[in-house]
Amino acid sequence: MANATGLNAPEVAASMGLILAALVEAAALLGNGALLVLVLRTPGLRDALYLVHLCVVDLLAAASIMPLGLLAAPPPGLGRVRLGPAPCRAARFLSAALLPACTLGVAALGLARYRLIVHPLRPGARPPPSLVLTAVWAAAGLLGALSLLGPPPAPPPAPARCSVLAGGLGPFRPLWALLAFALPALLLLGAYGSIFLVARRAALRPPRPARGSRPRSDSLDSRLSILPPLRPRPPWGKAALAPALAVGQFAACWLPYGCACLAPAAQAAAAEAAVTWIAYSAFAAHPFLYGLLQRPVRRTLGRLARQALPRSPRACASRAWHPRALLQHLQRPPEGPALGPSEAPDQGRDLTERESLSMSEAT
Repeated sequence: MANATGLNAPEVAASMGLILAALVEAAALLGNGALLVLVLRTPGLRDALYLVHLCVVDLLAAASIMPLGLLAAPPPGLGRVRLGPAPCRAARFLSAALLPACTLGVAALGLARYRLIVHPLRPGARPPPSLVLTAVWAAAGLLGALSLLGPPPAPPPAPARCSVLAGGLGPFRPLWALLAFALPALLLLGAYGSIFLVARRAALRPPRPARGSRPRSDSLDSRLSILPPLRPRPPWGKAALAPALAVGQFAACWLPYGCACLAPAAQAAAAEAAVTWIAYSAFAAHPFLYGLLQRPVRRTLGRLARQALPRSPRACASRAWHPRALLQHLQRPPEGPALGPSEAPDQGRDLTERESLSMSEAT
């Protein structure tokens, strides 16, 4: 029984890894597709072009290198399909070009947000997004071309080693890792660190008194209202959330892959499947991190959800009891039949006769 369990353990682990990888693939496709639609339908979004570029890169990676990782991973990995020399070189080029395009695109998005927040009144200091993204793709193409200078794929009996980690770049692997991961990490850390410092300085600044405000009285209530709370919260806590999430997600997803690129080829090939799919999980995390954290995108999502979902009768009934709707209902004219001109005098005569009888009885 123990031997059977030991024999089935690698197969169970491979099956679980295949299921998790398929979930990451589906999340990357659906999340980036939905975010692309939301960004295109959100008016007034300043960094829309950078978000569209990031969605396009993630969709290209989810449609090309992630299925190859599912089907043609090395023997300790997920798939068992062997690629020929030409598809293997194509897989190397796509991996070596799309991964830097993603990391450099994230760094460009961080720098764009830094310029919008720290220098909002200096538009001349901001380069056009088309120029920045052209430079990103030029750098990604050059880094992808380094994979074509690596050793040729192994013959079919041996594993092809079509990835960047397993000898795909040869001696250029450390240089590729520094330009694809170390440089974007430094740019992202500098941009979001400056954003955090500016937000912290603005949160610690005392508020200015309003014009025409009265001086505070010296009563007991006024003294109690200015006392600090029992558990004071740091005013920069909300400002640190977005930079911490962006830098933490980048480090968690790309740091293992970058360290594996700097390791020897044999050790990198042993950990290839794990670190590769940790890096690929960034394609599924970007829509939630860079899309849902923006208020205009959330508003567009709520508006589209309200338009798509039908209104329930309970919501209509509860809306009728709203104070404004109830006040409008009370202010409406009565819906009873109007009195004609012949009926009005008769009603007046009856009222006068009743008033005279009541007065006689009272006397």
